[in-house]
Amino acid sequence: MSNLSLDFILKRGVAEIISEESFRRRLNAGKSLRLKMGFDPSKPDLHVGHAVGLRKLRQLQDLGHTVVLIVGDWTAQIGDPSGRDESRTMLTHEQVQVNAQTYMDQFFSIVDKARTETRWQSEWFGKFTLADVFNLTSRFTFADMMEHETFDKRVKEGKALSIMELMYPMLQAYDSIAIDADVEFGGTDQKFNILAGRQLQERLGKTPQEVFLVPLLVGTDGRKMSKSFDNTIDLKAAPHDMYGKVMSLVDDVIVEYFRCVTDVSDAELAEMTRALKSKSINPRDLKMRLGREIVAQFHGADAARQAEAEFVKVFQQRELPTDMPTFALKQPMPIIDLIIAADLAPSRSEARRLVLQGGVKLNDAPVDKIDALIPASEAVLRVGRRKFVRLVNA
Repeated sequence: MSNLSLDFILKRGVAEIISEESFRRRLNAGKSLRLKMGFDPSKPDLHVGHAVGLRKLRQLQDLGHTVVLIVGDWTAQIGDPSGRDESRTMLTHEQVQVNAQTYMDQFFSIVDKARTETRWQSEWFGKFTLADVFNLTSRFTFADMMEHETFDKRVKEGKALSIMELMYPMLQAYDSIAIDADVEFGGTDQKFNILAGRQLQERLGKTPQEVFLVPLLVGTDGRKMSKSFDNTIDLKAAPHDMYGKVMSLVDDVIVEYFRCVTDVSDAELAEMTRALKSKSINPRDLKMRLGREIVAQFHGADAARQAEAEFVKVFQQRELPTDMPTFALKQPMPIIDLIIAADLAPSRSEARRLVLQGGVKLNDAPVDKIDALIPASEAVLRVGRRKFVRLVNA
């Protein structure tokens, strides 16, 4: 990435920079900037959507700037209220610690750990007194908080909005003071919180941080990529699973994915757009290239080639996967129980939905009744498009 131009870094896969003119001046001044990226380890897994911002951090690291990773071990216990119509369940300190380690392992698969300063919020919030809390809250008004669309919506609908949740943007803003941030990165859904940091710096007489926002990618079902929708392409996914999920994306998002998570040239992007519009190329071929590009980033070129070969074998030649997990049955088992026990669906409701929608097959024969009993015999169970398990008689 080190050979990329500044225009490429500031334009490709970028939703908005506030302000770009000021940011360019600071980049050209020759001083190493402190690039803030905060995360709340409320959930441990990162996905390709997160990679959009992480790639930007790495690109700027390669220009000599320092990433400051803030582990939100305090705010994670509150939960980011952005875009949520209800209060989030608080996490324990132990849950936060476990999630944080998993998160960082994935974070540093993209961002250079040697050029990253890792900070925990407890370094400063652990020393906060009641006087500090009052001082912080005095820097913001109720009107400031009501500019947050989620807060305003919940108040108008008469839904609960706790004072603790109102504190979340203030605490995230204070992080910028604590680490002396020059720039803060996040998705477009974080705009309010990041602007709060800029606002607090100004009100305390400091140079306001620049705001660097990246777009939110669409998931495998056409909605915003989110663990809540079970539509993510996880960074820790096995190569064949990562490739298969890329192939399941809707055609309309192919170019956006190339724009946000690869370094193909702008000229190639323009040609892809033209070819798709004129229907002179099969979208499947572009998705296969996209799958190779993404898998190669996280698993290497050899794994990408193997994942593509496996996809062709299973989905184009209709053969069984080379490798699949084995599940031993001692006696006949209800299909819903089996799907959950074999870890083929995240919940019983999802398992029922898959059965009723024809997404479950036993040796290629549909299993479409939720009370079906699966015999304890040799067979291949397929759930959805990409999940297989070989059943054996124990």
